[in-house]
Amino acid sequence: MDKPLPSALARRISFRQLQVFEAIARHENFTRAAEELFLTQPTVSMQIKKLEESVGAPLFEHIGKKIFLTDIGKELYQSVRDILESLAQFEMQAADMQGMKTGHLRLAVVTTAKYYAPRMLGMFCQKFPGIEVSLKVTNRERLLDRLLQNMDDLYIMGRPPRNDDSHFISLIENPLVVIAPRNHPLAKRKGLLTFEDIADQQFIIRERGSGTRRAIEDHFMERGREIRIKMELGSNEAIKHAVASGLGISILSRHTMSLGIQSGPLVELDVEGFPISWPWYIGYPAGKRLSVVAKTFLDFVASDAARIDTTEILTAAAV
Repeated sequence: MDKPLPSALARRISFRQLQVFEAIARHENFTRAAEELFLTQPTVSMQIKKLEESVGAPLFEHIGKKIFLTDIGKELYQSVRDILESLAQFEMQAADMQGMKTGHLRLAVVTTAKYYAPRMLGMFCQKFPGIEVSLKVTNRERLLDRLLQNMDDLYIMGRPPRNDDSHFISLIENPLVVIAPRNHPLAKRKGLLTFEDIADQQFIIRERGSGTRRAIEDHFMERGREIRIKMELGSNEAIKHAVASGLGISILSRHTMSLGIQSGPLVELDVEGFPISWPWYIGYPAGKRLSVVAKTFLDFVASDAARIDTTEILTAAAV
């Protein structure tokens, strides 16, 4: 077999330089990259200087206190990610051929799924202790951006994008329910509340870009009403505290509520048309080469993870 000839650039750069460059580009920060790689910041800066000399162009530009990739830097970043992804894929395939399940799983989930994902990952890691896991929790808008940039192995969200650029399968139900403080007038009403009973209430909801907010706004729009927003908050915990303080009512995933909600400061209202069905899905970009670990996790989700009882998730939310 003929030996492939390395390119002129490949002769001038080192793999360590590419690792340093990838870490800086991912963190958008020299200091955090140095900490991750256990290097000093001067060493990191020197590696980038040598890499830029080999490439023949600057890879980063500094604007204020922030750094940004140049156009050439963006192209190199994609190439380096492809190289590292191929090496990780080979490492996991080699381990799988030897009967070992090792490697790294990068999972990104929407905020409400943070109560479910750790429980699921805990069961997975017990079964495959050699696998390391990274969990990124963010809102729907940022998750879609990560999906577009192929930054993770798998993604969990509600209502995945309807296009041919991704592949998703149903994971678990995620009912959205109406909550109010226990002393709220609607909480004292007996029987089923109508949609009109809550439509004129003041709501505390998630920020723009949240999947839960999108589901709520769609639900109101389908009924010809516009939700009355009193306050926007960036976390479910903050919303629960605001509701408990009497600032308004809200609609949240039942998974975010504690098991003892009926004896605490909050109560779930029985309202016509609720819960809103907003199931979670798990998926990845179309055409992505799934690693052995990602495939193993999907198989696990389809079998073992399905056995997770909802009460276990609610108990985790109460912690």
